Amino acid sequence: MVETIPAERMTLYELEQQFGLQQVTDTAFFPEWQSGLPQLQDHEWQRLERVKLAYANLARRSVLENTVKMAIVSPLLDLAGFFLPPFYVSTEEDVRIVARDAGVVVRGRIDVLVLKDQFWLLIIESKRAAFSLNVGIPQALAYMLASPQPQPLFGLVTNGSNFVFLKLISQDSPRYARSDEFILEQGCDLSLVLQILKRVAAVMA
Repeated sequence: MVETIPAERMTLYELEQQFGLQQVTDTAFFPEWQSGLPQLQDHEWQRLERVKLAYANLARRSVLENTVKMAIVSPLLDLAGFFLPPFYVSTEEDVRIVARDAGVVVRGRIDVLVLKDQFWLLIIESKRAAFSLNVGIPQALAYMLASPQPQPLFGLVTNGSNFVFLKLISQDSPRYARSDEFILEQGCDLSLVLQILKRVAAVMA
């Protein structure tokens, strides 16, 4: 009998057991978040300040998942160039992956998917502000495992104030690495998030 599991209920342990996922700690596996980051222009710094002000205003109430996408994720994608050719942004994409023994099927819906032609490039999982990123990381990785292409795939998990980048290579056995965690209200972390997104865009263009 096949068991169907919602992606949001998956844990890292289950992904390791069911899909053979392995974490890589070698920094050479995921250099895109650490080196070659582009400089930001004055208008980009100004836009980031507006994003911070928007989040501060929203955080006085409850910041819901859709609000995170609209107020935080959307401006970052715009500044990184993902709304322009050769990229295409899709939302609420249904995905399904089958475990190695075919006894488990994981289903879910990707919040934001960035494509180039038909190739998946970047998956974004957003959570409401009260949620830890540890909830969204396994979910994002499950979606990344569902990619129809074996090429490197990037992910971003955010709750509006915290951000973690992921990189997955699924050729042969699936392997992933994660970045440090960036915090919107901490120093220049939000600018680093934008710089990494722009670096990913340059790599995948």
